[in-house]
Amino acid sequence: MRNKENKEKIIQRLQNRYRLIIYNDSTFQTVWSAKLTRINIFILGGIGGLALIFITVLIIAYTPARQLIPGYPSGDVRNMMVRNAILADSLEQQIKARDNYFNNIKALVKGEVPEEPEYDVDTVARPVNMELHPYNHDSLFRQNLLEEQLDLSLQSVETKQSNIASIHFFAPLHGMVSQKFDKTTDHFAVDIVGLPNSRISAVMEGTVIFAGWTVETGYVIYIQHDNNLVSVYKHNSELLKKMGDHANAGEVIAFMGNTGELTTGPHLHFELWHKGTPLDPEKFIDF
Repeated sequence: MRNKENKEKIIQRLQNRYRLIIYNDSTFQTVWSAKLTRINIFILGGIGGLALIFITVLIIAYTPARQLIPGYPSGDVRNMMVRNAILADSLEQQIKARDNYFNNIKALVKGEVPEEPEYDVDTVARPVNMELHPYNHDSLFRQNLLEEQLDLSLQSVETKQSNIASIHFFAPLHGMVSQKFDKTTDHFAVDIVGLPNSRISAVMEGTVIFAGWTVETGYVIYIQHDNNLVSVYKHNSELLKKMGDHANAGEVIAFMGNTGELTTGPHLHFELWHKGTPLDPEKFIDF
């Protein structure tokens, strides 16, 4: 019974009305007045507190005032953290690509087949969407290509020759040599500039030991020939052979392009190796 009376008293106190009046201190006239209850006061106080919290969150989230909070990094520090993360991730990818390139070279020198490279997706920088379209060959080009392949495939197999100077090499591309072979600058190749979408041909008969993409040199093909010779074709726009395929002498294996980071324009970067030693291609091939 007493509990019921206490509840009724509490409810009655909450419902009691009060008047809030603002007087003019000089004239004692009523400027503003309002009737309030304790329930209204609690409601208004709660709404005011929520509004204050919401405004505080907006100020912290969207204004530089958040930098005044102890422990919160400044804008310069956060930009530096993001930049360092991007640089570290890119450096890691470059190191992997370099190590894979050197491992492939070592395998070629030893006469082994290099392993297929594994590429990791960049988790920091947004990858660039790249669409690859097949080259549209017209009927005349297909006919000429077929005739050339049949003509070369019917030729008799040449006997192995120990003297490289007596070996006949087909020109991989007829054009202008823009950069010559130079051991002093570690440029173990010749760069040949030709017409757009020029055909790249195999210099000798052999087996494709690597055909794929590298970060620095784009689409690349390595061909193992007789007499411990290896020919290399870099910066191609499209490959027509894959690893393990057989290539006839003079057969089209790729199209000239401008792929990879270490390129300054459409050209063919051609290398010729004999027992792990780089050779000057201009001494054996007339481009």
